Amino acid sequence: MTLGLLYDVHGNLPALDAVLADAGDVDAWLLGGDYTLFGAWPGETVERLRELDARWIRGNGERWTANPDDAPEPVRGAIFRCAELLGEALVAELATLPASLEDPGVVFCHGSPVSDVESFFPEPAPGEEELMGDVRDGLLVFGHTHLPFAREGAHGVELVNPGSVGMPFDGDPRAAYAVLRGDGSVEHRRVAYDHRASAEAIRDRIGSAGEDAARRVERASFDVS
Repeated sequence: MTLGLLYDVHGNLPALDAVLADAGDVDAWLLGGDYTLFGAWPGETVERLRELDARWIRGNGERWTANPDDAPEPVRGAIFRCAELLGEALVAELATLPASLEDPGVVFCHGSPVSDVESFFPEPAPGEEELMGDVRDGLLVFGHTHLPFAREGAHGVELVNPGSVGMPFDGDPRAAYAVLRGDGSVEHRRVAYDHRASAEAIRDRIGSAGEDAARRVERASFDVS
């Protein structure tokens, strides 16, 4: 079976549609969190994801949207707008998703096994071993940093970040996702879409609170200075 790995869609429906059109060989999906926040189509994105044969986990975006006081002050305007577009019931529902899921030999989380906002990077960094939690072998799949990569981490665990569907930060604006095959191999994929139109839609629907997100979609970079 081929499992599609979708992380960090961030309400970017055109990017998601491009990925789904590309993924004709995928049998089922693992959805890794941050489905709606900062994007122009939060509700529509959830509706599209619900059409999939998929398991869902929660990202920091779902937690922040339900509890804005947990989020950094500069992003709260975008959070309030996202919550307005989603409605109270859907915000509450998404916040109850599990923080992680497991298959034999694989752990799926959003940031790391111990946090939805502390994560791994393409190059090893100090403190990485503490982020592993109780994971000591197999494959660890996560997102949050919007940087697609695969490498060996602490304890010989294979770290895999599928990258971000809706807001990549590696300089490549194409939507990123990955597939996990039955033999344990992982393939990273990129799909082009009109990312500039998605950025303009953020400006139109989210307003000034979405300007940083719009620039990140345009530049495929976290740095918007």
